[in-house]
Amino acid sequence: MKNTVCSLFKIKYPIVQGGMIWCSGWKLASAVSNAGGLGLIGSGSMYPEVLREHIQKCKKATNMPFGVNVPLLYPNIEELMKIIVEEGVKIVFTSAGNPKTWTQHLKQHGITVVHAISNIKFALKCQEAGVDAIVAEGFEAGGHNGREETTTLVLIPMIRKAVQIPVIAAGGIASGEAMAAAFCLGADGVQVGSLFAATQESSAHQNFKEAIVKSAEGDTQLTLKQLTPVRLIKNKFFKEVDAAEKRAASIEELEQLLGRARAKKGMFEGDLEEGELEIGQVSGAIKEIKPAAQVVNELVADFKQAQQNMATISF
Repeated sequence: MKNTVCSLFKIKYPIVQGGMIWCSGWKLASAVSNAGGLGLIGSGSMYPEVLREHIQKCKKATNMPFGVNVPLLYPNIEELMKIIVEEGVKIVFTSAGNPKTWTQHLKQHGITVVHAISNIKFALKCQEAGVDAIVAEGFEAGGHNGREETTTLVLIPMIRKAVQIPVIAAGGIASGEAMAAAFCLGADGVQVGSLFAATQESSAHQNFKEAIVKSAEGDTQLTLKQLTPVRLIKNKFFKEVDAAEKRAASIEELEQLLGRARAKKGMFEGDLEEGELEIGQVSGAIKEIKPAAQVVNELVADFKQAQQNMATISF
């Protein structure tokens, strides 16, 4: 399977594992890369020296390309970027900030740069900044999300028409059929998050993984729109946030509600009531905790079957 994303990252399949906080450590990243996709270490939940440790362990666990996902709003961003350069990381995915800030610095060190966006305006800014590709993430996605609430089905063809650089589709992709649909819409590759969060190699707590596979349609919802929209599983914490928003709580009150390491508490420590459980809408379709390599292989096999099925359709 050869395309622009495979050529850009020097990987076998155009499948990128989302760099999710508290889920995407070196074990998951190396397992996905060894299976032919692109594994990403999620630096958003790591102190600088923890990131260095994960990069070094990932290099020992795989000879295949892997990358690091970096939220640009991270308070120690300079330290993270220094470590990424020192450790010889060749691929960086950035998000939550202006792509102009770090793109040229990274490219000067021979690093391929990809930036995540959720609308046309920022897709064009990414292209102008010189990124090598973009991740276009639809409303279905887990974690932090775009304010426009544009779904993947609508977003991808609009972004494809707006830019000339490779487009990686994200949001709601957890099957080979969904992957094929993204390609039909104009994507050059896909980024998969929720499905990999529930794998054996994910660094998420077992309780969170089991919550993912037990979830059903409608069990997630976008909230915290006054701060940064985020999609969560509905639990006690979600209900507290939802109630606060409905009574028009101040930004300060919402920040205080969030300021108790809620994401770590939920996804990494396994507190399913008081913790923040970030996951995509497609979690309702995930029913088993599998090895990451099996996930990659099934995505590819089902994608090829979907291609064959489409070839039999005529009007």
